[in-house]
Amino acid sequence: MQFSSRFTIATHILLCIAMFQNDRKVTSDFLAGSVNVNPVVVRNVLRCLSSNDLVRIRPGVGGAYLAGPPENITLLDVFRAVEKEQTLFHFHQDPNPQCPVGRTIHSVMDDKIETMQSAMESVMKDITIGELLEETKQKM
Repeated sequence: MQFSSRFTIATHILLCIAMFQNDRKVTSDFLAGSVNVNPVVVRNVLRCLSSNDLVRIRPGVGGAYLAGPPENITLLDVFRAVEKEQTLFHFHQDPNPQCPVGRTIHSVMDDKIETMQSAMESVMKDITIGELLEETKQKM
């Protein structure tokens, strides 16, 4: 199973906002040009980020800005804000209870899946938009 592209689009958007918010009005059209997607996609992602207090949108005059310092926004924050399906793996429906594998698959895999999910979240919580911004600037 693969996650949607919302997480990477949201991260791209947050990096653009962090990079440009002090120099220009960061609109959905501007962000869409950088991400290379339709502005509607950007607005939908911005709505998720805004409702999770990661960005603020200026009413009327438009433009988005970060709700706090980029060093305080983790990739786990971003992931939780935009991904509807936040678990790495899902079991297929109704494994056969008559089969020894089907009957035991949950008891064999549940704790491993939980460990993998925790590992992913642990890595994500240690990476901030601020770090990614600095890395982006170094590569320019």
